[in-house]
Amino acid sequence: MSASPITEIDLHAYVDGQLDAARRAEVEAYLAAHPEAVAEVQAWREQNQSLHGAYDPVLNEPVPLRFAGALQPRRWPQGLVAGFAWLSCGLAAGWLAHGLTRTPEQPRTFAQNALAAHVLYTAEQRHPVEVPAQQEAHLVAWLSKRLSAPIHAPNLREQGFALLGGRLLPGDDGPLAQLMYESDTGERLTLTVRHAAQSQPETGFKVMEQGGNRAFYWIDSDYGYALSGGIDKRRLLDIARVVYVQLHPAAN
Repeated sequence: MSASPITEIDLHAYVDGQLDAARRAEVEAYLAAHPEAVAEVQAWREQNQSLHGAYDPVLNEPVPLRFAGALQPRRWPQGLVAGFAWLSCGLAAGWLAHGLTRTPEQPRTFAQNALAAHVLYTAEQRHPVEVPAQQEAHLVAWLSKRLSAPIHAPNLREQGFALLGGRLLPGDDGPLAQLMYESDTGERLTLTVRHAAQSQPETGFKVMEQGGNRAFYWIDSDYGYALSGGIDKRRLLDIARVVYVQLHPAAN
């Protein structure tokens, strides 16, 4: 029996992290074949991130003392009690949905997001990056500030790739940094970086392949990295090792 068609409702549920594993896989297969849908999904993620950034601090503020009296128990007409009960249920459901979108991002989910962003932005000819390599110092400082952790741009010139620039991406549990590299022949690679509030179990190199592109990804303490590209798998792995050594010179 064939899977039901992917609808806009499925795409919104995918962005909000509310699909089961089977349906999520079907949506990701659909996105791999529909670049225009990837762009739409990315825009929704950016919108979610903007809303969280704007309103989460307000949500977490303590109640001012001058309003504390309003929280004290009092007698309300029975009709209002029923209305408040329904409102409370709605608020609780909204909060639970909010929590679902803020669950810690798993390594494979991170790699999927990195690969989708790679496909989306490496296809851009006029605006592949937000900040060009000519402003590398500003780019690195900006991304480091937004991720609340030091970000470094590896030098891949010996591997045939020069830094093109970078941008900020929305992630499931916080912003991501994307650095883009380009060869003399126009091949492009992206290094996506995430920073978690807590250290995660470290992993070795893992690979994900989709639609002619692949990503080598790994977790190192509170950082996650994904190097994505459409080049030969062996060559991409060699470059991923170079990236690892440059980011962790003490491990060499």
